Amino acid sequence: MPLAGSTVVRRQLGRYLRRLRDGAGKTDADVEEAGLASKAKLWRIETGKVTVKPGDVRGLCWLYGTDPRTIDALATLATGTRGQGWWDDYGHRWSGLRLGLEETADEMRTYNAELVHDLLQTPDYVRSLCRAARPDTTDECIRNQVKLRAERQQRLLTRTPPQRLVAVLGAGVLTRPVGGPAVMADQLAHLRDLNRRDNVDIRVLPWEAGAHPAMLAGPFMIFDFHHAADPAVVHAETHAGARYLEKPDEVAEYRRVFDLIYRRTAPIENFQP
Repeated sequence: MPLAGSTVVRRQLGRYLRRLRDGAGKTDADVEEAGLASKAKLWRIETGKVTVKPGDVRGLCWLYGTDPRTIDALATLATGTRGQGWWDDYGHRWSGLRLGLEETADEMRTYNAELVHDLLQTPDYVRSLCRAARPDTTDECIRNQVKLRAERQQRLLTRTPPQRLVAVLGAGVLTRPVGGPAVMADQLAHLRDLNRRDNVDIRVLPWEAGAHPAMLAGPFMIFDFHHAADPAVVHAETHAGARYLEKPDEVAEYRRVFDLIYRRTAPIENFQP
């Protein structure tokens, strides 16, 4: 009988808890001695084999000396181990699930019609987006966003074994002057430079493509994993948040949409603003 709940949330939560335990220098024997979980149960939690109660997460985090904010976030994430799929509210302070998928995925395919994907943005482009989204954003907040994106991009470019990223951008992404002409010229040059790498494929969906299936799908990202125990996941964005989809028929539909639009694209090198 298949295990209920979100596989991706279970596995990502398990990875986070294992990192916290290792960082605290605690062994599985320490956890068992504290009466929080047997060695067997802890192994099942850390490998994503079982659903996890928020109370169990709080107990483990307490033993590891985790800060209250992270404890609350992980306890909330634990509720996703019992439901099918997972809703990520943009106002929620825990955004680690998508970042965890980025770290562990072997291949990522993404479609964006409004803006350059996070993993491909230049620092000036990031700054312009932050100021446009929230004019009252502090300089410190912007610096943190720039730093986070830079770290994520660095992982994409240096991870061993390498990750593969296939990105489809709507033509409007490259004609909208985010930050002004100079910022966009630099952004376009950056995209072309990234596209020279063996593990990056950046394509443009031209205006001439007309109506296409992704117009109804909105921006999305497909995460694929080589390990058989890690099912593919779709990260589908809306104005209010993002949905993580894992059902085979849902993932298959997004694959179909991506394959259809990819056939209509042109290499980023051929794009002329």
